[in-house]
Amino acid sequence: MLTRRYFLKTTGAFALGSALLPSFAAPRKATKNAGVQLYTFRSEMLADARGTLKKIAALGIKQIESARSDKGHYYGLTAKEMKQACNDLGMTLRSGHVALDGKWKQTMDEAAESGQEYLICSSLPTNGQTVENYKKVAESFNQAGEECKKLGIKFGYHNHGYEYESQAGQVLYDVLLDNTQADLVYMELDLGWVVMGGKDPLDYFNKYPGRFPLWHLKDMDLVKKHSVEFGKGSLNIKQMLAHSKQSGMKFFFIEQEEYATGPFESIEENMGYLAKLKY
Repeated sequence: MLTRRYFLKTTGAFALGSALLPSFAAPRKATKNAGVQLYTFRSEMLADARGTLKKIAALGIKQIESARSDKGHYYGLTAKEMKQACNDLGMTLRSGHVALDGKWKQTMDEAAESGQEYLICSSLPTNGQTVENYKKVAESFNQAGEECKKLGIKFGYHNHGYEYESQAGQVLYDVLLDNTQADLVYMELDLGWVVMGGKDPLDYFNKYPGRFPLWHLKDMDLVKKHSVEFGKGSLNIKQMLAHSKQSGMKFFFIEQEEYATGPFESIEENMGYLAKLKY
């Protein structure tokens, strides 16, 4: 199975504690609805989910996307507890990264209980970089979308870089888009991985307008092949945001897989970068 790198090298940033909180600036207009993928704070969430959410809220984050962990989809909290913890801090549990596996029914039931709007398959559920396999995956995605729709949830898929490989003259990610129903499968476009895959997100906005209601906003160093803070990599973030309507973007989640110092400093830096943009 092609799986996400759920446990990349981490830092000891959790020791920063509440001493950092006074430096967090109030959110400005450009960042008023910014979200974060909790994989950014993977170690911190496992150590203290509620305390970490409090620190995230202090950064001005309003939208939360969870991710699988050793303690489940909600870091040891129940679905209802996770929803309430976010609500108490003025945040919305909007989405979650999951696997399309044997526990799919339980995953959907938990998502419905949490009240989240989106349920995102975080990596390709089967091996095989072929057009035939991607068409089969598209079928399974359409089915998952139908099942989620019955529960009032929107099913989606999050790309990495391998989907932009070609086979039989076709880009495999395009095969997914062409064979999934737009009203059943909502694409979460990871802009950093698109660039890492050698493609331009704008080309996808033009070819498939409105197909990308969710983004992972992530800058990437193409030489070192990992994520960097905004403005330090190869993604033209201002240009991307200027085309957000064309893409159909409703929410974006900042995801920082690697950090110059630590996750809290990186997200504070990214929020500051966004606040200065005019688009």
